[in-house]
Amino acid sequence: MPLWIVGTTRTGKTSRLVAEFCNWVRKQLIKPKLKNVPENLASAILVFAANNNNRRELNDRLVLAVDGTYPVVCKTPVGFITDEVMLFFPLIFEELKLKAQFPLRLRPETEQELATQLWRNQPDWQDLCAIDNEYRLVRQTLDLMQLAGASGVPTEDIPMILHQGLSGLDLTQGDQSNLWQRMGELLVLWRKWCLERGLLTYGLIYELYWRYLLPNHRYQQHLQRRYQAIFADDLDDYPAIARDLFELMLDRGASAVFTYNPDGKIRLGLNADPDYLEGLAARCEQVELSMPINSNLAVEFADTAVDLVTERAYLITAPDSIQSLQTISRAELLRKTAEIIIQAVQKKEIEPSEIAIIAPGLDEIARYSFIEILSAQGIAIKPLNEQRPIISSPLVRSLLTLLCLVYADLGRLVERDSIAEMLTVFSQKTQAGKLVSQIDPVRAGLIADYCYHVDPESPYLSSVETFPRWDRLGHQATNAYQEIVQWIEASKERQRKQSFITPTILLSEAIKDFLGNGKYLTSDKIAVLRELMETAQHFWEVDRRLRQNEPSFQTQTTTTAQFIQLLRRGTITANPRPLSQFPSNSNAVTLATIFQYRSLRSSHRWQFWLDASSPLWSQGGAATLFAAPLFWKQWNGKTWMPEDEYEMDKQRLQRILRDLLGRAEARIFLCHSDLGVNGTEQAGALLPLVHGASQFIKVL
Repeated sequence: MPLWIVGTTRTGKTSRLVAEFCNWVRKQLIKPKLKNVPENLASAILVFAANNNNRRELNDRLVLAVDGTYPVVCKTPVGFITDEVMLFFPLIFEELKLKAQFPLRLRPETEQELATQLWRNQPDWQDLCAIDNEYRLVRQTLDLMQLAGASGVPTEDIPMILHQGLSGLDLTQGDQSNLWQRMGELLVLWRKWCLERGLLTYGLIYELYWRYLLPNHRYQQHLQRRYQAIFADDLDDYPAIARDLFELMLDRGASAVFTYNPDGKIRLGLNADPDYLEGLAARCEQVELSMPINSNLAVEFADTAVDLVTERAYLITAPDSIQSLQTISRAELLRKTAEIIIQAVQKKEIEPSEIAIIAPGLDEIARYSFIEILSAQGIAIKPLNEQRPIISSPLVRSLLTLLCLVYADLGRLVERDSIAEMLTVFSQKTQAGKLVSQIDPVRAGLIADYCYHVDPESPYLSSVETFPRWDRLGHQATNAYQEIVQWIEASKERQRKQSFITPTILLSEAIKDFLGNGKYLTSDKIAVLRELMETAQHFWEVDRRLRQNEPSFQTQTTTTAQFIQLLRRGTITANPRPLSQFPSNSNAVTLATIFQYRSLRSSHRWQFWLDASSPLWSQGGAATLFAAPLFWKQWNGKTWMPEDEYEMDKQRLQRILRDLLGRAEARIFLCHSDLGVNGTEQAGALLPLVHGASQFIKVL
């Protein structure tokens, strides 16, 4: 009988799942060989984790548990569904009578760009954009498709659901009924456009899976033949259609072990439907785990904390393990928080890896302050999943400037300052194992002023002699400049001879010739360049697919200009501190938002709750997608009212408190400033908790 393991935070649910996994494998190995037992036992087991970080950790634990005797395949729900749609796409285009072509998955930023271009051709597009700005309208519309797909709702039903659930919403401009209707029609148009070209988005992948692939009898036979057991961790973060998959496999005799955390539900409001997944418990033998595997503060204080923030209790003093740090300004709060960490680490009270700083919204000021102050004292800090636009990197900006000089008709995208920056970056030479610029910013500025010829169609760099006092530049700078000019002119000549060289190739050659192929670059710069190359490769893969289906597609120059403008909008990001810098055993302070920290599913001895009285705590550090509650299976079809939103926020805050307290082993510091980052007074839901805690007194 399937096993349903339920328990709150840190009660050993995953450990129990690993033990059940080992037991199942052991039983299969001692069984006599049967016809329906695959030779490769690993392929018979379907292991799920809620996100990629949890997937890697669970995979490592399972491999270790079985002594690495065979590979363990662990996937996220969206990863599994994507792989299945790509693998069995012939069944889909056969049923939908589509053109036979290999599917190409779109990145979210490419999806946004292409959808915007498609919908701009609609006659009423400007009227729709008058209700909301274009970017937000496109993003919300595409999110609706993803929500509908994850919950098993046909795209055609989206207008009806919006009519029912948002009919009480007061819009100051435009006809809301027309807006909901047009959103649904635009999505149907988008779906048709993508399928004709073999393009897949996350929303479309979800819909193709539950609507066409999962009910397909041939696919069901393949599924039964391939997998005999399911081990799914943290079901409270899975989309609704995951239950349909599990139900099908259980009906066909598969073994199963599920874990569920009622205080989790981290992705509720994004694309998860935990209450619907909880319905699987009725088919399983239920095991409740109530005792924490390690000591934590939830046992002592969780119920009291919830009563305080929900105003069911007053004038309660928090235990000594909960302390507050109160200042007037936020700048002082950041400094004092860092000082407490530095003092504790230097006195050997705690290791950096045992500390977590958790914030409802982590702004750049706080992130920069902690990194600089702690790093200056030799304390490593690890921001979780930090993302910055790659256009903020001088390397990327210089490479884009180079594209504008090589390809015709891109002169309007070049400025003199960007030319000077490119000369400084590309004149770097290796000296004693380091990259040193041969053209300093002052000389680069002079060269850009005198040698850069502005031309919207064909801008170019003239010879160094164009600068009257070029002899003052120096031998190194002159030679470096001439090498750059020769490289550009040689690339232009190749361009004329070969009709068109894909920018991906040009960027790759420029990185090799000017940046030493990344040999002497730091890991953060390599990560940025890797993201640039992956984005460029994907962009021109999509471009190639569109040209195959539309012979009269736009010119290559227009495509290149769109690529440059896409990057300059800051849409594409990369982690400036890649994971490889911080192995799992690194001794570093963790810095994260509430959403990031809870998704990590880790625990620390000390937690610092930054901006404890901020109103953002009730939002959980992650915004709910537009109209997300209307796509939950338990939605009753009634209008979603403000009081429903208030109740949802209150329940989320209670889960956050219980979850974070369960991940704190020794102490929690409630870091409060009277004024927030924008100067407004902080009076959020956790303020009673701050007042109920004793103030921390710094001991010198």
